[in-house]
Amino acid sequence: MNIGRLQDKVALITGSSSGLGRAICHAYAREGAFICCVDLYPGPRNSVDPVTGKADSFHNRTDGEPTHRELRRLGHRASFVQADMTRAEDAEIAVRVCVEEYGRLDIVVNNAGISVESTHTKVTGVHETSEDDWDRTMAVNAKGVFLGCKYGVRQMLSQGLRSDEKDRGWIVNTASVQGLVGYYGTPSYCAAKGAVVQLTKQIALDYAPKRIHCNALCPGFLRTTMTQNLQSNEEELKKISDAHPFGGMGDVEDVARAAVFLASGDAAWVTGVPLPVDGGYLTI
Repeated sequence: MNIGRLQDKVALITGSSSGLGRAICHAYAREGAFICCVDLYPGPRNSVDPVTGKADSFHNRTDGEPTHRELRRLGHRASFVQADMTRAEDAEIAVRVCVEEYGRLDIVVNNAGISVESTHTKVTGVHETSEDDWDRTMAVNAKGVFLGCKYGVRQMLSQGLRSDEKDRGWIVNTASVQGLVGYYGTPSYCAAKGAVVQLTKQIALDYAPKRIHCNALCPGFLRTTMTQNLQSNEEELKKISDAHPFGGMGDVEDVARAAVFLASGDAAWVTGVPLPVDGGYLTI
């Protein structure tokens, strides 16, 4: 019997229905984890707005198979909790339901995120950014991570360590390379992801004595719904592709493999790290 790196660990993953979140759910399940999928909707997000040709609204979903059902079909243990991670009550309930289902919580992946700017038909600078765009982006991308960390850490502190381990828990926050460097026309997204990077470092410092790890994934440009504007523009796509030494945008599976590392014993001496998984984008 092959024992995975996350064997019998309980992982709560937000933004689980689409893109990177869905890929992380599959990667963790293959490593033996029990998966608690958390999202505002169970079904995957629609990629392209048929009218604008740009990224579609976060609220528009396809009739594709939900992540938790797909995992079950593949023989894994998985469940779904519907939650709005910008609301403290929902975040707290998501953790509680997960613990009621599996008995404990070992890993929290705060992955839920949006890019309102990616749905716009043109690039907008800060002088054109609406207060609503800013507030929605900060609520999902920054406050949602804060609440996931808050209730995740609270649960981890309340439970005993596994008999065979010295670590109490693992938190993986999805930031972005745009939390480390700027990018055109994305003021609210860059600000929110920068907040995730700093929050990750702060939590890592506070809870290292309690053996809770907290690290951040900083994905580069991936082939997801969020980058439809780039993918649909041949000139812009070439610029982005040329900016990657590996030649081209990445796939969600590339980042999911790094997410496994950050939640496993392989990262026993790693905390507070914003890890770029970007095909070398930041080296140029």
